[in-house]
Amino acid sequence: MISSALLAVGAANPFSSPRFQLLPDNGAAPTAQAAGSSPLTAAPAGRRFAAAATEQEEYSCEYGSTRFYALCGLGGILSCGTTHTAVVPLDLVKCRIQVDPAKYQSIFKGFSITLKEDGVRGLGKGWAPTFIGYSMQGLCKFGFYEIFKNVYSDLLGEENAYTWRTSLYLAASASAEFFADIALAPMEACKVRIQTQPGYANTLREAFPKMHAEEGIWAFYKGVAPLWMRQIPYTMMKFACFERTVEALYRYVVPKPRADCTKAEQLVVTFVAGYIAGVFCAIVSHPADSVVSVLNKEKGSSAVQVLKRLGPLGVWKGLVARIIMIGTLTALQWFIYDSVKVYFRLPRPPPPEMPESLKKKLGL
Repeated sequence: MISSALLAVGAANPFSSPRFQLLPDNGAAPTAQAAGSSPLTAAPAGRRFAAAATEQEEYSCEYGSTRFYALCGLGGILSCGTTHTAVVPLDLVKCRIQVDPAKYQSIFKGFSITLKEDGVRGLGKGWAPTFIGYSMQGLCKFGFYEIFKNVYSDLLGEENAYTWRTSLYLAASASAEFFADIALAPMEACKVRIQTQPGYANTLREAFPKMHAEEGIWAFYKGVAPLWMRQIPYTMMKFACFERTVEALYRYVVPKPRADCTKAEQLVVTFVAGYIAGVFCAIVSHPADSVVSVLNKEKGSSAVQVLKRLGPLGVWKGLVARIIMIGTLTALQWFIYDSVKVYFRLPRPPPPEMPESLKKKLGL
């Protein structure tokens, strides 16, 4: 006999109960049972709240545990830090197009001029603040997203968490990104200054103390508000679009249930959904990205002043480069993040299904 406490946990929302399933009892109404002999073992059949592609899988930790969130944060570090560093050359050209469009008129001209003036090494300018800054951002972005998604879904309850799941994704990602940008801002300011002001500094060790001596701590956080303008819409689109695209792919495109897919097949779906989300992310966040690039290059300017000077057309300079960069980045980030979860055997809840209680209310 399963205790009432366990039954209550089993009835919890689809995001916070990956270890329970609904099993038929000799044709009777479904009952909640623990999945397997171990509390960290996935259910072999029936409706699952875990990302098991095999009939029986043991997890390294419980969903929502401190270890789970810590490893999700590690996945965020690896996914964001490595991918952003890998595209530093493209990011450098994109920033230069935004702050000096007369000189760097296109992606190809931007690369050509940079190579001619700075050589091959010049394309790697700003890699150190990029790696450190976006690693910290990834830690907060993915780690806090998992926390806020779990907290908000618990507050909403099972039925509302399903009905309002898009709003849930949007709220959780916006909350996470708020803190992630505070962690990113100092290194983003150093990166842009190195990349867009030739002769100012070539390394993080040169740029950081110089900026602090000239403008104080404000030099590193004057761009945080524009960062929020750029990154919060970007992250909301990144997570909500990804979650719903994954749901749609498994429902309408993938020819078999997610539970029957291998880990490799699941990761392919992750990559495709990530790229689709990335294209929309780039478009939504590009105007604010242009403001951030110009603002961190100039001393004494405000976001409003920069926005007025750029105008409605100027804020879209460099969009093509950013779509290529962000689409690839987002796809790789989701792929790496999901791969980290697979490697460490973390619970990976599948796309949510309508709760049985809601089906009964709707007469389905």
